[in-house]
Amino acid sequence: MPWRKVRFKGKLVLARCEADGSLRAEGGRVEIRYRAGDARAYRAGLRNLQAEAEAEAAVEILPDDTCPPAREAAAGGTAARRSSSGRPRSGPAGASGATKSASGTPSPPPPPDGAVMLYTDGACSGNPGPAGVGVVLIDGSRRRELSAYLGEATNNVAELTAIAMGLDAVARDGHCQRPVRLYTDSKYSIGVLVQGWKAKKNVELIVALRQRLEAFEDLHLHHVRGHAGHPLNERADELAVEAVRGQRSVDWVDI
Repeated sequence: MPWRKVRFKGKLVLARCEADGSLRAEGGRVEIRYRAGDARAYRAGLRNLQAEAEAEAAVEILPDDTCPPAREAAAGGTAARRSSSGRPRSGPAGASGATKSASGTPSPPPPPDGAVMLYTDGACSGNPGPAGVGVVLIDGSRRRELSAYLGEATNNVAELTAIAMGLDAVARDGHCQRPVRLYTDSKYSIGVLVQGWKAKKNVELIVALRQRLEAFEDLHLHHVRGHAGHPLNERADELAVEAVRGQRSVDWVDI
C-alpha cells in the first residue's frame, strides 16, 4: 500500500493512500508516519489531513517500503490519582497496574467496570488566541461529544476548561459516586490540579476546578501522549480544533 505527503496540523507527514493518491481511511482515520523509515504508526482524522500538492495530478506516490512495518505508537505518562479520603495524590501509572508499551513507556491501567470515561483536549490558534475545547464522554454503550468555542484564551486555559466541562457533565448526570477516569494530554493540568504544582497563572480557574474534584469519590486523571494513535483522545482534539476553526460551540451530542 503506497504513501503520499500531506499536512497534519502544519507538519508534513506521510499518509497511507490508494494507487490513485486518494487517502485510505478506515473508520474516518488514516495511518500516518512522521518521516520516511519511521516504524511508529499513528492514526489521524481524515478531516485533519491536507494535501501537500495543490493539484491532485501533481501528487507524488511513494512505494510501500518507504516506511517499515507498523509499530503502533502507544500513549504513556503518569496517572494522577485521588485517595479514598478525597485528597489528591499522584504516582507512576504502573502503581495502579498499568501496562507498558513496546518502548517501555507506562500506559494508563484499564478502567474498572462501570467507570465513566472522559477524554478532554483544548486547542488554541496562537497562545493566546482563538481557543476551543473538545470532550468525549463514554458511559457504557452511551457516547456523548462536546465542542465549545471559548474566544480568546491560552492553551492552558483551554485544557483546564475542557476538564471542567467534562466533570460538570458527569456531575449533572448524578454520577459523582461512580468511578471516573479522565484522560488528557496536558501535563500542566494534571500538575496544577493533583500533583501540587504551584499555579502562577489561572489561579481562580485552578482553585475552582480543584473544588470540583472534591465532589467525586473515585476520580483518576491520567496523562496520555497527544497524537499517539488513541482514537478517543484524537477525537477530543478534533472537536477542539473544529470549535476554533468554526468559532462556534456544539452542545453535548449523543453519538
